[in-house]
Amino acid sequence: MNRSWTICVAVGVTAVVAACASTHRPVPASSTTTARPQVRVPDPVKVPAGNQLAGSFAGRGQQIYRCTDGAWTLVQPAAIITDNGSPIAVHSQGPVWISTIDGSEVAAAPVPHAVVTHDDAIPELLLKATENHGSGRFGAITYVQRLATTGGMAPPGGCTNGAWIGIPYSASYLFYTAG
Repeated sequence: MNRSWTICVAVGVTAVVAACASTHRPVPASSTTTARPQVRVPDPVKVPAGNQLAGSFAGRGQQIYRCTDGAWTLVQPAAIITDNGSPIAVHSQGPVWISTIDGSEVAAAPVPHAVVTHDDAIPELLLKATENHGSGRFGAITYVQRLATTGGMAPPGGCTNGAWIGIPYSASYLFYTAG
């Protein structure tokens, strides 16, 4: 991934999330506490044996959609990833996660059939790393789980071609390394 492009994406995602944050409900106090609730991992999105948990973080932002041919199409996520309430990364199109602490990054792709759908939230996913950069937090990540999702679904019904909309969402992101 081109480093300049990565930095532009990181700055853009941060700006989008910051600009939209004031137009939506505030983050509940419970999401910034140091106690981490146990996240249930459904069987279809379990990580293969031989991988170990490297970190579990909260993600909050928007799923960005564009209206194409009268239907909403997902363009990208725009989210901030936090560790006990402190921002540590941005999450954007790719999907990619970029550390705001050390600049390391991981790009990943969904594992086929490793999905758990919900009627009222974006699906839970298992993603396999396709590219890593840097030696920091995300430099050796092999798998990412998106779990405990809320919101983020495209609005029902039709739309006006060319329109854009950001739908608030949250999720737990678990990152794994080999070993």
